Amino acid sequence: MLDKEINSEPPSKRKKRAKKGVYLLPNILTSVSLFGGFYAIVASFDGNFVHAAVAIIISGVFDCLDGRVARLTGTSSKFGVEYDSLADLIAFGVAPGFLIFTWGLRSFGRYGWLAAFLYVVCAALRLARFNVQVSTIENKRFNGLPVPAAAMLISSTILLYNHFGLGDEVSKYVIVLAYVYLLAFLMISNVKYHSFKELNLSQRMPFGLLVGAIFLLIAVAAEPPLMLFILSFLYVMSGPVTTLLDRRRRKAANAAKEELEKQELKLHHR
Repeated sequence: MLDKEINSEPPSKRKKRAKKGVYLLPNILTSVSLFGGFYAIVASFDGNFVHAAVAIIISGVFDCLDGRVARLTGTSSKFGVEYDSLADLIAFGVAPGFLIFTWGLRSFGRYGWLAAFLYVVCAALRLARFNVQVSTIENKRFNGLPVPAAAMLISSTILLYNHFGLGDEVSKYVIVLAYVYLLAFLMISNVKYHSFKELNLSQRMPFGLLVGAIFLLIAVAAEPPLMLFILSFLYVMSGPVTTLLDRRRRKAANAAKEELEKQELKLHHR
């Protein structure tokens, strides 16, 4: 009897009823990313900074997976986008902020936790701006440093210090303070970063790219803390470098255009 009542409903109403559910696979991956961020906060509170850094890096891996899985399986939804944004704020905003405070900013007292809060609020602003501009900005580039990339640099720095056995050197605290302000500024800036969204692993690629990827995996496996730091640092710095190069290129193109217009104007007067 119930089946007959459901089948007798108009198609538009049945479609509306079906949309009330959520897609499990991408949201489970997002939940794993969120769990990594929460565990990083707990580990930081207990002084297990290496475990916290590793948890944030694992969260970054699952954050990359949930979006790609949703696009590949056609399970993207507005709920998933909003849930992913909230999870990112915890995993790559609050967790790294708490980690960097307990690891290197606590000695600054009130100024230390205010600097950590600056990082968190800039991460929140970056995510909010991304949600608003997601349909209007260029798909191949991010406007401002992605929040996961900032968290990766913080986590890889802590792993690098632990790998080389560095402790309470003065340089540690200076670097940490500089990191916080630099990353906070880059997240809310208009510096462009490559998104790699056009990279389709299911398509044919040049053979050299495969060889390069294999060598990169070998290098990461040989020295994970060092290579993760290098890759994170290069990506963070790639934004300002490419932005400066783009500005110079535009200035050169405008100068060439103005020179051409002047020459055409001279020829016209003759």
